[in-house]
Amino acid sequence: MTISEARTAVRLLIVDDDAGQRTMLHALFPSPDYAATLAAGFVEGAERLRQAPDGFDVLVTDLMMPDGSGLDLLGIAVALPMAPEVLLMTAYASVDEAIRAMRAGAYDFLTKPVRTSELRALVDRAADKRRLRLDNIRLQASLERQQIPTLVGHSAQMNQLRELVMRVARARSNVLVTGESGTGKEAVARAIHQASPRANAPFVVVHCGAIPDALLESELFGHEKGAFTGATSKTKGLVREAAGGTIFFDEIGELPLVMQVKLLRVLQDKRVRAVGASTDDEIDVRVLAATNRPVEEDVANGRLRQDLYYRLNVLRIEVPPLRSRPDDIAPLARHFMDQTSREQGRVVRAIAPDAQRALDRYTYPGNIRELENIMERAVALGSGPVVGLGDLPVAVAGAAALPSGALSTLPEAGLALDDVLNELERRLLLQALDRTAGHRTEAAKLLQVTFRSMRYRLKKHGLAQASDDDMGPNGSPGDDQD
Repeated sequence: MTISEARTAVRLLIVDDDAGQRTMLHALFPSPDYAATLAAGFVEGAERLRQAPDGFDVLVTDLMMPDGSGLDLLGIAVALPMAPEVLLMTAYASVDEAIRAMRAGAYDFLTKPVRTSELRALVDRAADKRRLRLDNIRLQASLERQQIPTLVGHSAQMNQLRELVMRVARARSNVLVTGESGTGKEAVARAIHQASPRANAPFVVVHCGAIPDALLESELFGHEKGAFTGATSKTKGLVREAAGGTIFFDEIGELPLVMQVKLLRVLQDKRVRAVGASTDDEIDVRVLAATNRPVEEDVANGRLRQDLYYRLNVLRIEVPPLRSRPDDIAPLARHFMDQTSREQGRVVRAIAPDAQRALDRYTYPGNIRELENIMERAVALGSGPVVGLGDLPVAVAGAAALPSGALSTLPEAGLALDDVLNELERRLLLQALDRTAGHRTEAAKLLQVTFRSMRYRLKKHGLAQASDDDMGPNGSPGDDQD
């Protein structure tokens, strides 16, 4: 949050039919830090919501009111273009009501009498979340105006990734993009290029593992006519093709060591020599590289030269796996469905609820690339305008059988308790990380576990990733916090 944002008053709408409760709540949020508006019930609250030109940051509403329900007011709020975050209060709390509220889009659910310190903290966090959400909507619009390939998703991880792309794009330094196979590293590289001052120049991709070693030097740096048998004409090479723009080395660890030396020279001297040439040419090109391997291990075992690693790792972007950002599954699935529908001339408009439930619960070892393939298959094999459970692969469709978070009643057929508890733990971990913008220490506090226990649980569910608050001086891992 910027300094100017920190000084902006939180725009708050308080809806409660009890006049004394409204007065007490209003007193909790004095100006200039808050700009509170009061409404005496559902009807007045709905009118205030619809009439506010710039919207409210946070809506605090009672659940049970004589002229309408707080859940109905929640439905109106979340449908607004500038939707506020919503906190629901009730003196008659039940687990079912809380679940309904959270599923309908509420930020949190509180039982009266509310603790004033807790309510203030929740309002502040909710306002920060809304501001971040709106900032990222504006950022996404900016990316689209610049014709940047869409980085689909609205999870905290994707919001942070888009912000980092914009910051990195303005720099001239080399960038190393890391992450598991299929997470979208090339899309990130393209986004960096398109958001940079080099956007109108070439973006050239080198698939390091796909070019035969014997041809690699010629493909990268070009060759003179007659430089070797079959060299019947002069070629520029991929590095020169990218002059003035960006060259992206996908899976840099697959590049042979002898080529790593030559690439290092290009990075150091900004000069390139074609095969068979006697002189060097100056070259202006920005280098991006990606790997799906543990890059520090590749350096340690000699697969990647240490000096090349330091040249590439000036700026680093870690692309998170899809399983760590389940909120992005639905928008990605719809994106790939729409894309494939256009390409195949099909009319497919929606994903059935049971199919979406299966997609949400699948773990995606192949990450975004696997989800793209799943949706392409579903559109290609489907027979109607809706992707159904039967259109999904068996392994994906089977995920729909896992019970959801509402576990207050044991199904007649029973359930696999370990599977249910593991899934519940995983979802709560992800929610805690999302609420704390990925900071594991703060997430551990939310879940009331030690940092060591948090780290163990993240590793258990394949969610372990480095986080700023878990790093010690100079980027070294921090000490365990108990």
